[in-house]
Amino acid sequence: MVRVTTTDRRTALRAGTGLLAGSALAAGCSTTGAVAHPTPATHPTPATHPTPATHPTPATHPPTSRTAAPGPRRFPAQPAQVTHGPRTHPRVALTFHGQGDPALARALLDEAERHGARVTVLAVGTWLDEHPDLARRVLDGGHDLGNHTLRHLDVNAMPEAEAEAEITGCADRLRQLTGSVGTWFRPSRAPRASPLVERLAHRAGYPHVLSYDVDSLDFTSPGATAVTRKVLGEIRNGSVVSLHLGYPDTIAALPAVLEELDHRGLSAVTTTELLS
Repeated sequence: MVRVTTTDRRTALRAGTGLLAGSALAAGCSTTGAVAHPTPATHPTPATHPTPATHPTPATHPPTSRTAAPGPRRFPAQPAQVTHGPRTHPRVALTFHGQGDPALARALLDEAERHGARVTVLAVGTWLDEHPDLARRVLDGGHDLGNHTLRHLDVNAMPEAEAEAEITGCADRLRQLTGSVGTWFRPSRAPRASPLVERLAHRAGYPHVLSYDVDSLDFTSPGATAVTRKVLGEIRNGSVVSLHLGYPDTIAALPAVLEELDHRGLSAVTTTELLS
């Protein structure tokens, strides 16, 4: 303990009062910081979402501070449901249904970028709820990011209100995370949208529904060799290829697919670039 003289007591008391005030101010800053930044544990899991017809716009993920992602574009030369791009240019679009193990998704994006390829990811809304950082991971890699419905159910078989909730539910999540509803909509559990789903997609802001002309069948887990053979056997100028994130066969097949595309002089680009 520091001994103070009687003559210094007033000085010591004034100094002590100043230190206490400084400590209280520091404690106040710390508390303010804790309130302003809730821990990730406060985010609800997908299971807490209400039924599709009553899904609120997600408010648990903080909006991004970066520039908003690109939105949908209208391509006057293309039909309402796009299956492929121009056959006159040596470009193709590899499109991936966005769902599954996030580690596999990151590995696939890394592999594509090592080869200088750009892809299109059609994300499932509940997948974005579980892994919100993947939305920006896709965009930061220069890829297209789009809407593949909220829960990846058979959207064509749903009544109108439920189908609309599937489309707008995923669009809301994309908007919350990126500032945009994404560049494309693809129906879940079907290569093409029904007339009703096509109208609902247009109402949600998507001028085109994205289909494909090459189905890799990778979701059947046939092995990497079979996936490679199927894709390379059918792909040509302007092709849009259907693939999936979250399948080891797809990741294992991707290097051989990209190397052969390079050999053929075909560039793997985003769907937006394919049609531009």
